[in-house]
This record gives sequence, C-alpha cells and structure tokens, in this order.
Amino acid sequence: MLDTSIVKLLNDQINKEFYSAYLYLDMADFYAAKGLLGYENWFKVQAQEEMAHAMLFRQYLLNNGHPVELNALANPTKTYKDNKAPLEEALKHEQFVTASINSIYEEAMTRKDYRTLQFLDWFVKEQGEEEMNAEDNINKYNLFGSDAKALYMLDQELKARVFNPPSLVI
Repeated sequence: MLDTSIVKLLNDQINKEFYSAYLYLDMADFYAAKGLLGYENWFKVQAQEEMAHAMLFRQYLLNNGHPVELNALANPTKTYKDNKAPLEEALKHEQFVTASINSIYEEAMTRKDYRTLQFLDWFVKEQGEEEMNAEDNINKYNLFGSDAKALYMLDQELKARVFNPPSLVI
C-alpha cells in the first residue's frame, strides 16, 4: 500500500496531466485558426502524450490498490497575443509539471517509497525532454518565425510529428 500523501499527490498529478492535454488542445486550436497546421499537429500530439501520462499514473494507482479521483478540468484561460506566445506558455507549463513531479519524488523519498521513486524516474527523464522540446520550439521560432517562407518550412516540419505511446512498464 502506498502512503496516503503519495496517493493524493499521484491523483493530483493525473488531473494535472489531463489539464495539460486540455491546454495543449487549446493551443492547437489557436494555431489551426491561424492556418499553421504543423503547429496545430505538434500540440495535438503533445495533448496525446499528456493523456498517456495521465493514464500511466492512473494505472500505477490501480496496480497498487488505490482508487483514482478524477476532478473537473479548468478551462484554459490563456489568450495569445502572437504566434510565439503559446510556445512560451508551453515551456512555462512544462516547468510547472516538472516541479509537480519533483514534489511527488521528494515526498516519495521522504516516505522511503522506493517503488514510487522507480516509477517516477521515467517521468523525471520525460520532463527533461518535454522542457527541451519546448525550448527548441521557441528557439526555432526566434530564428525563423519572422520570415514567412522559413515559418512555412518550420510549420511543414512540425506536421511530421506523430504520437508514440510511452513504453513505460508499470
């Protein structure tokens, strides 16, 4: 059995991951309305990844005999002034998620919950990749976003992204 504090934090994380998916779908919609279908695709795939992460946390709780508590999701309340703004918000959001996972990790260390620590190791690594990808999107936009032809090519590149389900065994 997991400590009740760990169960609460994991349940909270499930809802944060589902909210992340909701937020990224909102960003995808922003880009779709602008005709930037590559960016739309990138954020749709990102939303799928976040839903998959939520499902991994869900399964971990169930595998350990704990109920899952799903809460209502808040509406994404961001409005974006330009095409770069969602990219910056995505990085901020990934940093928020990283901090949340780090908090769970810290609590698991305090509780000497080695099983949860091992489970979270994958997410710690994943968050490093998530932040790097968000920073990469910003850097590329900074380099090419002001040139319409280069932005078109970057948008085309982002259309190629596909969802690959996580391979974490829990």
